[in-house]
Amino acid sequence: MNIIEIKGNRDAYIEPLTELWEQSVKATHDFLSADEIAAIKKYVPQALGGVPVLVVARSEQQAMTAFLGLDGGRIEMLFVSPDERGKGIGKALIQQAVERYGAWEVTVNEQNPQAVGFYERMGFTVYKRSDLDEQGNPYPLLYMKLPR
Repeated sequence: MNIIEIKGNRDAYIEPLTELWEQSVKATHDFLSADEIAAIKKYVPQALGGVPVLVVARSEQQAMTAFLGLDGGRIEMLFVSPDERGKGIGKALIQQAVERYGAWEVTVNEQNPQAVGFYERMGFTVYKRSDLDEQGNPYPLLYMKLPR
């Protein structure tokens, strides 16, 4: 596995990472309908282009297997290809985010228990909960942070 930060022009990465996002969400976000996923997908290219730090994991064959986006000390996104889950890629990305970029906070959908459990295993704890997501939809969020 090779982990790189995408600097400069991200155009060549937007489409394959959007597809990776969709595959990951379909495998982990059971609470979203197909229509909801399609609607959210429209905003993923903008999010990928706008996040200050974008880190991508590639397989030995150079296929993109996961990505992580950061804004300051906050992890804004982490998505892993369904075929690569459980192989330590997410853990490696989180470790790099913490050690290299000073990440210490993340927001997770409460209805995604796999993600909540993953972040708890990485040392994050819940410090706040909201009943609605950031768009006002009825998807509770958990705000998690590392001890400082």
